[in-house]
Amino acid sequence: MKHVDASWYVLLALLLGFAIGALSVHLLGVAAQRGRQVMAIASEPIPDGVAAMVDVLESAGVVLDGSNQVLLASPGATTLDIVDGRTLRSHEILDAVRRVWRSGEVEVLDLVHRRGRIGTGTELHLRVRVAPLGNRFMLVLAADRTEELRLAGVRRDFVANVSHELKTPIGAIAVLAEAIEAAAEDPARVRSFAQRMQVEADRLGRMTKELIDLSRIQADDPLDRPERVGISGVIDAAIDRSRVLAEAKRMRIMPRVLDEAEVLGSTELITMAVQNLITNAVQYSPEATHVGVGVRVVDGIVEIAVTDKGVGIAPEDRERVFERFYRVDPARSRVTGGTGLGLSIVKHVAVSHGGEVTLWSRPGQGSTFTLRLPVAEKPARKETA
Repeated sequence: MKHVDASWYVLLALLLGFAIGALSVHLLGVAAQRGRQVMAIASEPIPDGVAAMVDVLESAGVVLDGSNQVLLASPGATTLDIVDGRTLRSHEILDAVRRVWRSGEVEVLDLVHRRGRIGTGTELHLRVRVAPLGNRFMLVLAADRTEELRLAGVRRDFVANVSHELKTPIGAIAVLAEAIEAAAEDPARVRSFAQRMQVEADRLGRMTKELIDLSRIQADDPLDRPERVGISGVIDAAIDRSRVLAEAKRMRIMPRVLDEAEVLGSTELITMAVQNLITNAVQYSPEATHVGVGVRVVDGIVEIAVTDKGVGIAPEDRERVFERFYRVDPARSRVTGGTGLGLSIVKHVAVSHGGEVTLWSRPGQGSTFTLRLPVAEKPARKETA
């Protein structure tokens, strides 16, 4: 009986071992099959054309797999610094990707992203679009809207500034008109109020003209239909237009043309720019001094430098003097009648002609504004028969 019982136990152990072995083999087979499926998913090629599309995207483009690992990233994605190896740097974008995996719906979000990892980095405003790419991939597109938003802010500020700047002379004229009416029996006061009204009217007229000039410069490209502009003629015309203002302050405008040159563009716009530089120098210089206007050619660039003996410009103001309506000394500008648009016009003329305007200044010693424009190539000579 004991022998039978022992045999029974051995048989039972053999059957149990066989069952466990069979089950283990089955589980190993299932695991291998699952592994092959996972490898097939991971190694599945990205759809045709997607890689080429991502590579040429002007905006940032990223393709992710099912585990949110970066498979492809466009040059723009690297520039915006939204990827770090095979991962997304932005937690906000990653959270949006996870939501889209769950919902299957395209999501668009605006966010602030810091590019760079040293210090505070650069703050960028991004519009991000996350969309499924088939069933196994995710596409992330990011567009940098920083400059767009900055320009929108500039436009809003410009409208606000125009409203404020126009309101000042218009309000002054209205007040002076009431004062003249109230002082109708006093000829001396009427004369005084009328003179002040004329000053405000002149300022309003100059501002209106400069706003129109600025709008025209921004709307037209002088290089679409350029003409050959002789710089000597421009200097003569600009000095002539500024002569009355200079004589009123007993100042001399002294030209020194070292090199004759021609540029391509608009004679009227370039003359306007040089006149604005000369007028600005005269207005902000002491009486009985002089303004120098020099011309030279350096490495294919004609440099028109206007130098004054004024109070100079502090370093913190040098970049801002070219902004619309910016005035270093608002109180002095009210006295001189400055509108804060002259240097902005100079900058736009320079840029529209493929050039630039630079500033050197030292407080107490004066300033030099230099308009730099590319010299026009000499016209080819016609061969005679």
